[in-house]
Amino acid sequence: MPIQIRELHIKVVVNAAESPPSNAAGAQQQEAAAGGTATDKELIISECVEQVMSILREKAEK
Repeated sequence: MPIQIRELHIKVVVNAAESPPSNAAGAQQQEAAAGGTATDKELIISECVEQVMSILREKAEK
C-alpha cells in the first residue's frame, strides 16, 4: 500500500552574522545573505502568495 504525503512543513531558522561588516563590500554581502534588496523580497513574497493561492484553489476543488 503506497503512502501519500499531502503536506510537508519545513521550518528554517537563519541567524544573522555575529560581527558587523567592516566595509561596503561586507555590507552588500550581509544584505544578500539576509534576503537581498527590497525588490528581491517583494518577488519572493509574491511567489509565495501565488503558491498559497494555488494550494487553496486545489483544496477548494476537492
